[in-house]
Amino acid sequence: MTDQSLKTTPLNAAHRALGARMVGFGGYDMPVQYEGVLAEHRWTREHAGLFDVSHMGQCKITGADAIAQFERLVPGDYQILKAGKQKYSLLLNAEGGIMDDLMAGKPDHDGLYVVVNAGNKDADFAHLKANISGDATLTILDDRALLAIQGPEAAEVMAAHEPVLAEFGFMDCARLMLFGVDCYVSRSGYTGEDGYEISVPAADAERIWNLLLSDARVKPIGLGARDSLRLEAGLPLHGHDIDASTDPVEGALTFALSKSRKERADFPGADRILKAQADGPGRVRVGLHVKEGAPAREGAEIADAEGKVVGKVTSGGPSPTLGKNIAMGYVPPAMAELGTELKVIVRGKAAAAEVVALPFVASRYYRKPKAA
Repeated sequence: MTDQSLKTTPLNAAHRALGARMVGFGGYDMPVQYEGVLAEHRWTREHAGLFDVSHMGQCKITGADAIAQFERLVPGDYQILKAGKQKYSLLLNAEGGIMDDLMAGKPDHDGLYVVVNAGNKDADFAHLKANISGDATLTILDDRALLAIQGPEAAEVMAAHEPVLAEFGFMDCARLMLFGVDCYVSRSGYTGEDGYEISVPAADAERIWNLLLSDARVKPIGLGARDSLRLEAGLPLHGHDIDASTDPVEGALTFALSKSRKERADFPGADRILKAQADGPGRVRVGLHVKEGAPAREGAEIADAEGKVVGKVTSGGPSPTLGKNIAMGYVPPAMAELGTELKVIVRGKAAAAEVVALPFVASRYYRKPKAA
């Protein structure tokens, strides 16, 4: 895409004023870095990083049949989801392939609030519109921006603006007045760090962005560090680590298959997915420690100990936290055991690699203590 054809978020001018280096991503002109990827990665791990994720797709599905209709397209049980909670799920095609991964929750008593990936949102919204019926209405929230604040100091920063946010736990969500405007707020995170996502009216986005950045604990973070953080957290990026050809078993995302839905086998591609769970998939997503040479990037081949190509890297790069090169990719199940010695082919040279557990860096989401 040319710069002229890229869409912009309501924060585009704010990024440019901060001297951000801009790139095209998901059809949008987005900041890839401000100070530098390494510095931004470390700041988020140590303090609080502020991300513009307004390119993501936001929508609501409302009406008496909203949840039942949504469940026809995903493998999660949203009927039993409590108000004030959200859940990760997968938008599946008829063959059980992952059209997109998403977050859907009940921040109020008005159906579901759903966030989908930027590059897929037009197709996702079209799929939802075409497949929900009865008393269920899809409303695209294209008049809102979306911010994410992540890192060990994020909770203190947000509690200074609204004390109730300190009481949120991982995957809690609510609709509330914040910064003087109507917001949807959740506590989760695509970095592995504790943090919040804040949906705000687009007209107020720059004011709120600047207000958050006025706190010395907060710095703006670009797409570069967002990618290295989510890689360390072992989280897949749709269009790279998972896509419409990948089922949840291959993608190591079976936690998104609710027990009740598996028992009913009433979600798209259930036959394929349940068969893969029972018999084993043909391939599986794994984590790799690349022990030598240059980082193994997306597209690098994975070979067995004898040099036979058995798979491909889908994401990879240096881990600033661990000080070594890491990657994710797909291999046959027999080669997915932890400790399996493999090779990655980087610039025509084979480098030693080892299958390691995901996530590479332990997540630090805040989970509320269970009541005694």
